[in-house]
Amino acid sequence: MKRIFDNNRPRLKSVWALLAVLLSAFLFTSCDKDDLEIQQNFPFEVSVMPVPGEVANGQTVEIRITIQPTGNYANTAYSLRYFQFDGTGTLQYYSEPPYLPNDLYPLASTQFRLYYTSTSTVSQSFDVWISDNFGNEKQLSFEFNSSD
Repeated sequence: MKRIFDNNRPRLKSVWALLAVLLSAFLFTSCDKDDLEIQQNFPFEVSVMPVPGEVANGQTVEIRITIQPTGNYANTAYSLRYFQFDGTGTLQYYSEPPYLPNDLYPLASTQFRLYYTSTSTVSQSFDVWISDNFGNEKQLSFEFNSSD
């Protein structure tokens, strides 16, 4: 019996050595920090509560908006810009000063209210773009007919 075991000893050592090399190669390539991918970029959707179809000169309309990301990354920052192409009016965030067209404004939360005040006696149209710091962007279009 001893002789059979002694004859297989070199083979067992080489099998164990091969297993050790394969195992360490697997472990070291699987745990490479450079290959880890942490997803930070999550596309998002935007929902808007219904708004009236008409607005009178001097009337303010509340626009409730919710940003709904497909994932959660703590360092995602959202911003807003708008452009009015028909009629005149002002758009503002709560009681802050009115937004200037095409300027970028940071958003403090994913649920917020905008207030549009008509300064026109004709129909009004404007677009709002909401974007994140990863380049994702959604466009919202608003149209109000003039009411007297």
